[in-house]
Amino acid sequence: MAAQKKITRAEQKALRPIQILDAAFEEFVRSGFTGTRVEDIAERVGVTKGTVYVYFETKEKLFEAMIHHFSVPFQELLGITEGLSGSATDRLLSILGLLYEQIAEDRTTRELTRLVIAEGHRFPDLIDRHHDQFIEPIIAKVDALILEGVASGEFREIPVEFSEIVVAPILTTTVLRLIFDDRRVPTPNKEAFLRAYFDLLLNGLLAKN
Repeated sequence: MAAQKKITRAEQKALRPIQILDAAFEEFVRSGFTGTRVEDIAERVGVTKGTVYVYFETKEKLFEAMIHHFSVPFQELLGITEGLSGSATDRLLSILGLLYEQIAEDRTTRELTRLVIAEGHRFPDLIDRHHDQFIEPIIAKVDALILEGVASGEFREIPVEFSEIVVAPILTTTVLRLIFDDRRVPTPNKEAFLRAYFDLLLNGLLAKN
C-alpha cells in the first residue's frame, strides 16, 4: 500500500481557511451564533484561537464567510441548469429535481437553511446578499422557463408569482425535516415525492388541449 503523500507547509496554509470554515459550520449548527466560541472552532481544526483571527477578524466575519462558502453549490447548480435541453416542461422538472437534491436531501444545505432562518435577524444585509446572489437567480430561471412555456402554448397563462409556489413544496419538506428531524417526518422517498410533486405541478401548469 502506497504511503499517503504528506502535504507541504504551504499547502497546509492554503487549506487552513477552508478547514476553519468547515469547523465553524459544525459549531454554528451545534450551538448557534451566540453559543459558538471561537476557541471551540479552533480546537476542531487543531489550531489556536489566534490563528482563527488571522484569517477572520471577528466571529461575525467568520459567520458571514461561512454562509458564503457553503452557498457556492447554488451557483454551481445554476451553471448546470444552463446546459439543460428539451421542452420547457423537461427543463423545469430537471431544475426542480436538482433543487430537491440540493436543498431537501443535502444535510449541509438543510443546516445552512436553519442558520439563515435562526440568525438572519442578526445579519440582514448578509441574508439579503445571500438571496440576491444565490437564490434569486434560480427563481429567475424558473420564472423564465414558465414564461417561455406560456409563450409557446405549453403552459397555460398563470400569475407571475407562480414560480414561488412551484418551489414551495421543496422548502416545506426541508423546514419540516429541520423541525422534526426523523421523529415525526420520516425521510421522504425521493422518487415517490418527486412523482407526486410533478403530477400536482403539471396538473396546475400545463395547458389543456
